Amino acid sequence: MNIQHLPVISCNTVVVGSGVAALNAADRLVNYGQKDVVIVTEGMNMGTSRNTGSDKQTYYKLTLSGAEPDSVYDMARTLSDGGAMDGDIALVEAALSAQAFYHLVDIGVPFPHNPFGEYVGYKTDHDPRQRATSAGPLTSKYMTEKLEQQIRAKGIPVYDRHQVIGILTDAAGSRAIGVIALALDVDPTQSDPYVLFNAANVVYATGGPAGMYGTSVYPPSQTGATGIAFEAGVKGKNLTESQFGIASIAFRWNLSGTYQQVLPRYVSTAPDGSEPREFLADYFPDPGKMLDAVFFKGYQWPFDPLKVADYGSSLIDILVYYETVVKGRRAFLDFRRNPSWGSSSGELDFSLLGEEAYTYLKNSQALFGRPIDRLAHMNQPAIDLYCDNGIDLSQEMLEIAVCAQHNNGGLEGNIWWESNLQHFFPVGEVNGTHGVYRPGGSALNSGQVGSTRAAQYIAARYREEPMARSQFLAEAKPQIMAKMELGRKFLAKLGDRSNVSEIRSQIQDRMTRSGAHIRSLEQAKTAAEAALTQLRSLVEDTRIGSPYELRLCFQNYDLLLSQYVYLSAIKDYIEKGGKSRGSYLIYDSEGELPLPQLPEQFRFSLTTDPYFHKHIQRVRLQGFSCSFSWDPVKPIPRESGWFETVWNDFLAGRIIQ
Repeated sequence: MNIQHLPVISCNTVVVGSGVAALNAADRLVNYGQKDVVIVTEGMNMGTSRNTGSDKQTYYKLTLSGAEPDSVYDMARTLSDGGAMDGDIALVEAALSAQAFYHLVDIGVPFPHNPFGEYVGYKTDHDPRQRATSAGPLTSKYMTEKLEQQIRAKGIPVYDRHQVIGILTDAAGSRAIGVIALALDVDPTQSDPYVLFNAANVVYATGGPAGMYGTSVYPPSQTGATGIAFEAGVKGKNLTESQFGIASIAFRWNLSGTYQQVLPRYVSTAPDGSEPREFLADYFPDPGKMLDAVFFKGYQWPFDPLKVADYGSSLIDILVYYETVVKGRRAFLDFRRNPSWGSSSGELDFSLLGEEAYTYLKNSQALFGRPIDRLAHMNQPAIDLYCDNGIDLSQEMLEIAVCAQHNNGGLEGNIWWESNLQHFFPVGEVNGTHGVYRPGGSALNSGQVGSTRAAQYIAARYREEPMARSQFLAEAKPQIMAKMELGRKFLAKLGDRSNVSEIRSQIQDRMTRSGAHIRSLEQAKTAAEAALTQLRSLVEDTRIGSPYELRLCFQNYDLLLSQYVYLSAIKDYIEKGGKSRGSYLIYDSEGELPLPQLPEQFRFSLTTDPYFHKHIQRVRLQGFSCSFSWDPVKPIPRESGWFETVWNDFLAGRIIQ
């Protein structure tokens, strides 16, 4: 197998991805003087940044308005207080939050400010201040569009329709030297579709491993490529920690904020749509408790085992899961009518609400009508969004599920976002910067800060030319040939039928059942073994009906690598004594049921051992084996703020190192 004829694009830095973290990295690199940059992406219009949002998509930053005191250290403490987050990372994310935010303002993202130029904020989940801001439900889309304008204006080359299928390292496996990609518009039966990128640095912004989950609010265009990073030796960090919440599934969208605060009906049906019934009333002691739980689902959108007791908002997630996954029914939000329990002649009795819910709706002048009327009054764009996607909330129910939404964990990175693999910088959601809990909107800030830090470091320390072509091919030859051989084996399965989508469904169903928000040790063990078995037999079991399905085969390979590592991490956490926390519930035979009428699988207890709050799980894949370490959380640094000392270090180039 000859690799000498393959196209090789050489550059200082290859940026993989086209979301807000990737585009910001490329933009910043050029701004900092490193112009030898290229972007590689499956599709400029794909991915989570451009294709997702929520009721009021949040950006979290330092307080930039009003008289309320705030500081970089206070914000860092908020970020790290969520547990299992390194204090040095938290400090960097706090310190650069204003810089990253104002960069977005300067390039045209329409964040609101008052007549005096203050960027006012509001309080989001896990936020003791009012640090959150928003440009509306499409905040990350606006960010992506404005950042794309920047990279287009700078003339940064974009290799669109190129799917990265491998991270290339030097012969010692200690540093990244580039990537191998599949050119998606090339017929692989007619010519080799592989393109090599020879780079001194790789900025990796491929997003979360969305393709692992069947029940997901990630956009269908977001698959992720975490597995091939594990394959290259990059460590995983906090892989057990993800977020899950109620979302629509025909059109994937988070159902937070106003969608819940207008108090829609929760309805389940048989699979064919028959037998509709409002199911929440079966579990709550009175309609006021039920309505309050629905209302608070708007504030408290991610599932949280801390919010299950005493008929809390996260009990609703459990009940939706019980109806859909356990009972096999379908669940819906219905905005056309008020909840029957708590209504008389179709009119909701607002006096049943608790003080906070009642005051909110009163101040919003929304103590009237049906849920759809209240939604139109409070947030008409929330209705328009679904109309634009073929769903009329005034005429039909909205199908829902408890969906995977965000990975708080991910790949390892230091305070410059460089991983344990030198010259490899995971940025955005693929980087595991967050801990167990995080303030809403901190992910957007983290992606901008991390990509800025990676660009700063590369521009200051890693400016070298890429390897000569001959040296690059010699170093990476075994890896390149292994990927080409894998592709050849997949193409050898070309015939008149395909099971690639069926294999994808098996992968996704396994993760939704065993690695989402309802977990158990037995499920994690069985599912991890099944993922490894399927990975080992993937080539043999695969059948493709078109050569263009080769891309899906490589995706399935990556997803199985990811799934095996993630499920192994869940298994390790439970075996070590970890219990329910964050956004997942772990079965505990000695725990308590949320409600006596729920089945045994929902029995759980909360993690109370401070060890898990103060340690971070890391994992490394070697061959088909996962090795784990549990490392103490780093404290928030208390650096000297003496100006002359910092100034001298800065002038001497001792800061970025």
